Amino acid sequence: MSSSDLEKPAHDTHLGPEGSQAPLKADSLPDDPEAFPPAPDAGLRAWLVALGAACTTFACLGLTNSFGVLQSYYTTILLPDIPPSSIAWIGSLTAFLQFLFGFLAGPLFDRFGAAVIIRPAAIAYVLSLFLLSLCTQYWHFMLQAVLSGLSMAMLQFPAFGAVSQYFDKNRAAALGTVLAGSSIGGIVFPIALSKMLNGTSLGFAWSIRIMGFVVVPFMLFACFTIQARLPPRKTEFFLPSAFREAQFLLLILALALAFLGMMTPLFFLPTYALSRGMDATLAGYLTAILNGASTVGRVVPGVLADRYGKLNVFALGSLGTGVVVFCMNNATSTAGLVVYAVAFGFTSGTIISGATSAFSICTEDARKVGTYMGMGLALGSVAALIGPPVNGAMVEKYGGFFEVSVFSGVMCLAGGLVAFGSKAATKKGLFGRV
Repeated sequence: MSSSDLEKPAHDTHLGPEGSQAPLKADSLPDDPEAFPPAPDAGLRAWLVALGAACTTFACLGLTNSFGVLQSYYTTILLPDIPPSSIAWIGSLTAFLQFLFGFLAGPLFDRFGAAVIIRPAAIAYVLSLFLLSLCTQYWHFMLQAVLSGLSMAMLQFPAFGAVSQYFDKNRAAALGTVLAGSSIGGIVFPIALSKMLNGTSLGFAWSIRIMGFVVVPFMLFACFTIQARLPPRKTEFFLPSAFREAQFLLLILALALAFLGMMTPLFFLPTYALSRGMDATLAGYLTAILNGASTVGRVVPGVLADRYGKLNVFALGSLGTGVVVFCMNNATSTAGLVVYAVAFGFTSGTIISGATSAFSICTEDARKVGTYMGMGLALGSVAALIGPPVNGAMVEKYGGFFEVSVFSGVMCLAGGLVAFGSKAATKKGLFGRV
């Protein structure tokens, strides 16, 4: 096939509604990524993929971002004899595994496409929620966290990879929109869970089952809309050469430091609010308020990132989050806690969306983006595993939140500085728009 053939649609099946590109057949294109038709960056098919991906983040990250409500409920009602630091391991293990298994999910998507991974993962994720409703002992929750984390990874990373194939110039904005689904889920689930757990007689089991039923239609929509645009790559499963790239390694370190710091309010803000005398139901709503502000903090910086540089926005978001985390112990009134939740939600929203789009610029081959994202986020997520338990241990030791807010703020600031440093490894240099 000549280059001129690639500049015009060779088959009508390559064009979807509104001129958007349908998925390309593996035997219709050469292996050279520069010969592929450019990403449409718009059109019905592209936005259906993005909407399906948003459904996965709504159901997965949305529930993960709601763990602050469960942390408070487990500590006071369900597992009162278990230390807060041990309970934090439940949520941190889930958050860690949903990124760690990206090591597998990203390459699997690049090699086999989305459908063969997402559909069984959707079934496993819904099953994990119904199994959660049956948990009564600490080890039950830990086992459930493993299944939940694995299924989340197999849902989210193919979704991120597929969106990256349909968007190029507007990739950060599209990924920010996708991750805004997690913020919307982070509004719906905490409010619903807090109300059902603290304001009704439903109890824990049925409250979780209702969440499982809510998730089902979103999983169905994702299963039938998310698909790859490009044919799978045929190179090695993992890409070990990525670990010889300074930019990639610095981004992993930046994300790990930012994760280590940003988890404190996500996990402990409701518990901190209770220590300041706030009503339990209202304290649970703080997580929803935080995630509501995070919606804006993921979409707006995503639009700015496409214009002013993905690394710039990621780094500034980490620095801003560090400043806000420093101030956590100074929010003492109900009004102050609400304002704090809004401020933290907006700044921290740039970290996940910013890191995801930042990893996507480490390669020019869109068929490798899933693997780069999977490997990078997997290694960076180690901090999500150790951060909340360390924070919980500090709260237990010092009997307050001042020390943990200082520690977490410093970690976010360090992550932002390393992210800026990663620009030095790019072609445009430290002061370039990257």
